[in-house]
Amino acid sequence: MKIMVPCDEAHHVCDKTQYKESSFWEKLKLYIHLMYCKACRKYTKKNKKLSSTIHKAKVECLDKKCKEAMKQEFEKALKDQLK
Repeated sequence: MKIMVPCDEAHHVCDKTQYKESSFWEKLKLYIHLMYCKACRKYTKKNKKLSSTIHKAKVECLDKKCKEAMKQEFEKALKDQLK
């Protein structure tokens, strides 16, 4: 088992950690990586800030029915404009 991970893997684990999907070993390897990699520490900080901002904004997505209805309305309006 290797402890040192490349930056791209560290970014992936960072993302997983934000959503509580990473394992103990992944977190451990990430924290070790963050001790020596300034760029990944910066990425982690920005990622946490982005997640926090989205959470505070209480962004809600449209459900599938609404999206489909909106798509149909758009296509109809587009058709009408092209006539």
